[in-house]
Amino acid sequence: MTGRRKTAAAGGDILPADEYAAVHTNIVALVQASRQAAARTVNALMTATYWEIGRRIVEAEQGGERRAAYGERLVERLAEDLTDRFGRGFSRQNLFQMRAFYSFWPLPEIVQTPSGQLGAEKCQTLSGELREGGMPAGLKKDRAIDLATVAARFPLPWSAYVRLLSVREAPARAFYEAEALRAGWSVRQLDRQISSQFYERLALSRNKAAMLAKAAPPLPGETPTAEEAIKDPFVLEFLGLRDEYAESDLEQALVQRMEDFLLELGDDFCFVGRQRRLRIGDEWYRVDLLFFNRRLRALVVIDLKIGKFSHADAGQMHLYLNYAREHWMREGENPPVGLILCAQKDAAVARYALEGLPNKVLAAEYTTVLPDAERIATELARARRELEGRAIGESEP
Repeated sequence: MTGRRKTAAAGGDILPADEYAAVHTNIVALVQASRQAAARTVNALMTATYWEIGRRIVEAEQGGERRAAYGERLVERLAEDLTDRFGRGFSRQNLFQMRAFYSFWPLPEIVQTPSGQLGAEKCQTLSGELREGGMPAGLKKDRAIDLATVAARFPLPWSAYVRLLSVREAPARAFYEAEALRAGWSVRQLDRQISSQFYERLALSRNKAAMLAKAAPPLPGETPTAEEAIKDPFVLEFLGLRDEYAESDLEQALVQRMEDFLLELGDDFCFVGRQRRLRIGDEWYRVDLLFFNRRLRALVVIDLKIGKFSHADAGQMHLYLNYAREHWMREGENPPVGLILCAQKDAAVARYALEGLPNKVLAAEYTTVLPDAERIATELARARRELEGRAIGESEP
């Protein structure tokens, strides 16, 4: 393909170089702008929908006047039924966040804010089905509010509002929301400013204008691409799309090699999944490989790292195991075990995480049944050398 394109250019079959560059640049800018606009539209409608869901939950609780146990049961039942109907995105935790979202930004605020009042003008830009006359029957209780109006009130992505929910003080929350809009903060910037207590530090500063100006520019890696915005796990859940996680070619190849290696050890290892996604708090993680060991009757959570082993890797694995114990382990199974694989440049390390097991007897049984860690490390190092050697050979002319 590349050679054909060069031949065409050399033969004069396309525009002169400067004219072609201008056409190409304009089309690239158009596609990028359209993708960004699409991401913003999806996020706006998603956020409006989640606000409306939160409103309906609160109203079903009679404005929160019923006892807390009623609300718990309502959310539990909704989480089960909505998950059966739509799949991911409607877990108990998510629904409680939607409920909190409405509670923090209640109905009067949506009606009274200037952006909310302008919602009627913006209805035409979203969808005919969202206009006053096009709303399905029963979609809203208050006819003065529709999804387009709510979407106009919440221009930040849903991920930003999830982060803002962690800010309990209303003045601080309002400040972070307003500053994110004014300065165009990305979700990563917003997270950094909240984590560093920017609001509190600003209150103590003598030169607030200079501090605000310094905080506005994003740090490297804090500006998401359109692709990242669309692949936001919240967006993928809302649209019911499969979550594809792009790793480097080396990581993908090593994960595949380790999957094949464990399956070749015998029928004790049963493959469960790859890149299994999980959510802990407001953070998203992915487990590289998930197996079930038949002799142990336990899940084996495998995490691959390119580089040296660190204590942070062990801490992250313990997070995975706690999550797996609570959400993935079934009745009659033993606690899950973790396997951390670190594919260093010169050598590889494989370590089991057995500290979370309830007793030493069970830990000893796991050690007896599981493959030797050194054997796994040797296979990992061999696979990396082979893959890197192949990549070098393919790159040579």
